[in-house]
Amino acid sequence: MSSSATITAAAAAADPTAKVTLAAVEWHQRPPNPKNPIVFFDVTIGSIPAGRIKMELFADVAPKTAENFRQLCTGEYRKAGIPVGYKGCQFHRVIKEFMIQAGDFVKGDGSGCVCIYGSKFEDENFIAKHTGPGLLSMANSGPNTNGCQFFITCGKCDWLDNKHVVFGRVLGEGLLVVRKIENVATGPNNRPKLSCIIAECGEM
Repeated sequence: MSSSATITAAAAAADPTAKVTLAAVEWHQRPPNPKNPIVFFDVTIGSIPAGRIKMELFADVAPKTAENFRQLCTGEYRKAGIPVGYKGCQFHRVIKEFMIQAGDFVKGDGSGCVCIYGSKFEDENFIAKHTGPGLLSMANSGPNTNGCQFFITCGKCDWLDNKHVVFGRVLGEGLLVVRKIENVATGPNNRPKLSCIIAECGEM
């Protein structure tokens, strides 16, 4: 990482006059911030345990987006007293060398949208970029249509920069689980032929 990128993204966001080239940050490799939340998915593929995806949420960069994801992981968000979130949700769209998408616990097909703030919320910022594999980013249907759906990158996809909000990254061996999902055979609409399920999730 170049010396021009040593300032934190949070500091740059707080001080727009800060002279720093955030484009130089390799977001998938940046040093962890110990103050950021860590969450996890325990994944099954075809009903067989595939491992744990451990993720750092960039609360220091995109706090509103990170908190939405965190609460949907922990079950803190409730409707009529019932926990609502990612437990039992499936990865419904997989494109090799691009991304794996999940989060639609409403309809399960990529058309559902809900969040802890209501039905949708705005694009918080585009500070973090899609610099490599293992980045968490919000799926959307256009500007300011964020909800519950997200994707995890399988490589650099900078054409998504300034269109999708990056809010976290996969840590350590969790990327191996991402690769397992990425390599599941798919059918129509890039849907995996084996069910890839978030069997358990929460905060560490």
